Amino acid sequence: MEQAILGGGCFWCVEGAFKRINGVQSALPGYAGGKRPNPSYEEVCSGTTGHAEIVIIDYDPSIISFETILEVFFTVHDPTQLNRQGNDVGTQYRSCIMPTNAEQKEKAIATIQSFSSVFDKPIVTTIEESKNLTIAETYHHDYYARNPNQGYCAMVVGPKLAKVRKKHAHLYK
Repeated sequence: MEQAILGGGCFWCVEGAFKRINGVQSALPGYAGGKRPNPSYEEVCSGTTGHAEIVIIDYDPSIISFETILEVFFTVHDPTQLNRQGNDVGTQYRSCIMPTNAEQKEKAIATIQSFSSVFDKPIVTTIEESKNLTIAETYHHDYYARNPNQGYCAMVVGPKLAKVRKKHAHLYK
């Protein structure tokens, strides 16, 4: 098993996109990249901790590659929006890849370069260390699956997941 750590705005969207992909064992929301350990959701949302909302994806590289994980990641969010995704604004919603090894870092750089021609604007996704990695509070786990009719989920998360599942239908269990 390997691990990918990705931030693409609200972690409910990114988590939902990876939950049923073949080869993904788990996708957990969390926080990383900030100044201190174990921040709360409220602290991260304040924008003062330096953490990004991220998803920790455990996957089997013999079934799904890191590059395919990144392709789904670049579908579920807009990597050209600096420190935001739609109406979610702040550094906690930044687009970031937090490689777990040198090979992932190289693949992340190459993938960003290869996707630069897909978008009309420059990709602003950062590659950074996953310092102070913290699993989010349990009420965030599987949030969309448990709350599909909640306003934000219905208006934002649902349409993003529908787009991902349509484009990458072959990856889903």
